[in-house]
Amino acid sequence: MQLLLEILSYPFMQRALVGGVLLGILLASLGVVATLRRMAFFGEGVAHASLAGLAIAVLTGLSPLPVAILWSLLVALAIFVLEKRTTLPRDTVIGILFTASMSLGVVLMSFMHGYQPELLTFLFGSILAVDSTDVVFIAVATVVILTGLAATARPLVLMSLNEDAARVAGVRTNALTLMLYFALAVAMVLGVHMLGIILVSALLIIPSATARLLSSSLRSYVILANVLSVIAVVAGLILSFIFDLPSGATIVLVATVIFGIATIVRRA
Repeated sequence: MQLLLEILSYPFMQRALVGGVLLGILLASLGVVATLRRMAFFGEGVAHASLAGLAIAVLTGLSPLPVAILWSLLVALAIFVLEKRTTLPRDTVIGILFTASMSLGVVLMSFMHGYQPELLTFLFGSILAVDSTDVVFIAVATVVILTGLAATARPLVLMSLNEDAARVAGVRTNALTLMLYFALAVAMVLGVHMLGIILVSALLIIPSATARLLSSSLRSYVILANVLSVIAVVAGLILSFIFDLPSGATIVLVATVIFGIATIVRRA
């Protein structure tokens, strides 16, 4: 208990815990929908594509996070348009756009000279370096996106189970899909900012996958995914502080251990 109080006495840990828990809840909630709709690769693709937005921000002297979010929203829109106007599968479209966007980012980065801390943040995240503005930004995004998910929960579930049936029932599937794409784009860029491109997709998928193994209903699935995500974030941050480990990687490893335990329990 004394150690926990000591950890919580540091302002940077307070911000990391609040921001991390909010991000964990946001990604876990979206992860449930992404898993149901087989959209895990979408999150991965948009996260990678944000490199171009980061490069544009650094070259123009603008704030990296808003520019990366705006760029990712444009990529999400492009994925939606190409998916609807061509016969190409979604994964193919995502693969084309995210590799093109990453390549653009690499080319733009080549015009920069000297040490670029933003690039390291993109790769590995900086959850312990988040400031109050970041926490407020994440809080607002979480409230807005979760409110949207709650308001469209029934049509989202119906569309995830059978899109044709949802369309016949009067669900505006195109608008709902685009909303989901935008929500995932924003959440993944926030995740990249805190966890890095290498790890962010894990927090989108692993808690959701673990909860799916242990849940008997959609309600328990959503609740358990959020609980497991929060446990992974809090435990990962505390362990990384105690043992001086990389925070993002420790969070993901904790989530993976929980997944392994759930797999064993499921088989028992």
